[in-house]
Amino acid sequence: MASTQRLRRPSIAQLLSHSAGILRDGSDGGQWQDRRPFLDAAELRADLAVAPVIEPNIRFKYSNHGFGLAGLVIEEVTGTPYSTWIRQEIIDPAGLEETEPDMPVADPVPLARGHSGKLPLGRRVVIPGDNPTNAMAPATGFVSTARDLARFFAQLDPAAAESVLAVASRREMVRSQWRNPHSSLERYYGLGIISGKAAEWEWFGHSGAFQGFASRTVALLEPGIVVSLVTNAMDGPTDRWSDGAINILACFAKRGAPTGEVRDWTGRWWSLWGAIDLVPIGRTVMVGVPSQPNPFTDASEISVSGADYGRISLASGFAHYREPVRKIRGADGKVEEVWLGGMRFQPEATAAAELERHYRG
Repeated sequence: MASTQRLRRPSIAQLLSHSAGILRDGSDGGQWQDRRPFLDAAELRADLAVAPVIEPNIRFKYSNHGFGLAGLVIEEVTGTPYSTWIRQEIIDPAGLEETEPDMPVADPVPLARGHSGKLPLGRRVVIPGDNPTNAMAPATGFVSTARDLARFFAQLDPAAAESVLAVASRREMVRSQWRNPHSSLERYYGLGIISGKAAEWEWFGHSGAFQGFASRTVALLEPGIVVSLVTNAMDGPTDRWSDGAINILACFAKRGAPTGEVRDWTGRWWSLWGAIDLVPIGRTVMVGVPSQPNPFTDASEISVSGADYGRISLASGFAHYREPVRKIRGADGKVEEVWLGGMRFQPEATAAAELERHYRG
């Protein structure tokens, strides 16, 4: 590793906690714009010959090159190519049947194609996302599914009964070592792991990004649940979606499963202003707004008084507080409309047909 002497011998912990002070993506990050191939080992070593941007162990400073260096260390110590070692020691023992250490994957395996954001073209373009990441694979090479991501992060929980890592190693991984500076979000970094708090639950996990793709996986320590979201659009708001999912789970954890009186108050209902979701939780019915990152933000609540009747018992001052709620059924007994105060909501197909009649052309 003579070419990396100017790094002043960073420790493995500094590499994994992103505190070695190394450049994030080298002198030319064009590989992230599909302008050049990902670096091979010689190119990575050349980039690492440059002195660190800051002194080690000063602050959290994310570096893909740092994880690339960790991969070189693995190859030096084991005498085995990184992709072979990681499969033998992690992927296969962890039971990750839908994970590859890098592109390409086998031909029969179905593979989602990535997509750009809608701007600046005004439309999305397809981004293949099938380029190998070479020496940068330890930082960004993994190809996986939400199922395997959830399975892997569940095994990193120090309380997990089975894992490829010792309990002490897992505790050290998830331990908050550095706060992310200059951020409005209270986020911390351990050893390859982000951590924080949502809906009063502590979590650890990580986000992921590649040209055309975005993901976020969060392991909730107290309930022992893992939430993993993967999208093949590079502007997919996976952070907000996962926070919304966590808040929904927390609401059920606090209030419990729906009772018999409210269990049938469900469904997605539409008006000109968009959709609402009726979600029975405990003894009440939440009026969720699926277009919001957290559908239960300031949600109205319905107290049910009969099979088809209720009243809005909790609501914002701009909503329908204390107004009646009712279901309207057709001749077949099926619910055709839901009224919240004076606002009528219908099934999607009915609402769409009404829009066509009113605003055709």
